[in-house]
Amino acid sequence: MQYKMLVLDMDDTLLRDDHAISDLNKKAILEAQAKGVYVVLASGRPTIAMIEYAKELQLDVNDSYIISFNGAIITKVKENLDFFEQKLTVEQIHDLYDYSVKMNTDIITYLDNEIISETDSEYIEVEKEITKMVHRKVANFKEYVNRPSVKCILLQNPDYLKTVEEDLKATMPHLSVAMSKPFFLEAAQQGIDKAASLSLLAEKLGIHQNEIIAVGNAGNDLTMIQYAGLGVWVNNVTPELRDKADVIVASNNNDGVAEVITRYILN
Repeated sequence: MQYKMLVLDMDDTLLRDDHAISDLNKKAILEAQAKGVYVVLASGRPTIAMIEYAKELQLDVNDSYIISFNGAIITKVKENLDFFEQKLTVEQIHDLYDYSVKMNTDIITYLDNEIISETDSEYIEVEKEITKMVHRKVANFKEYVNRPSVKCILLQNPDYLKTVEEDLKATMPHLSVAMSKPFFLEAAQQGIDKAASLSLLAEKLGIHQNEIIAVGNAGNDLTMIQYAGLGVWVNNVTPELRDKADVIVASNNNDGVAEVITRYILN
């Protein structure tokens, strides 16, 4: 199979634990693009927290795209132009806030390239570190969030949040719900996930799903792993997902992305 698109999750997949792209991964990605393969970053991250990585990998030079907010936005890197966006309504965000209070979790959303919450927590600190975004702590979440936003994240310790995940899916089946990290439970508009946006992008570029490789490590990657012609986990994949991909490669800290490119694109 001659693959035409390589789709990469970022945190814990492409990026090492220090949030950097290894030299070997970068070299392989540039070589894949030199062969005419589209490289697409697909992350739960906000767009603003992906752009510099995309430019480091020359996605702008190569007319490629990023899928941010778990599929809620697709952006052409060169022009920084969104060609797809789907948001939660204010009512849905407020319902999620009420649910978070009931379930004793923290909740964040995003407005004007800032993280919005009523609370502080160690898990919000993780999001701040990952995204480098300003955290605006507000006195009243529902009063402040008075317009649509692309997603919300519920945050709590992993053991408890796993039970919240199942309850939220049952309580709000009209939303797309997935874990991106063990302490991040993400909620977006119905039908929004990485596979749905990847399908839109592939159609735009005239690429069949069998010509796509997708690489990830967590629950919010599962739909694109199952959609792609070749679905790949890095070795640090969430344990219960290990059997749900075609291939497992080295971990995010051991150049798993470069291994995929070498095996399936360069060779």
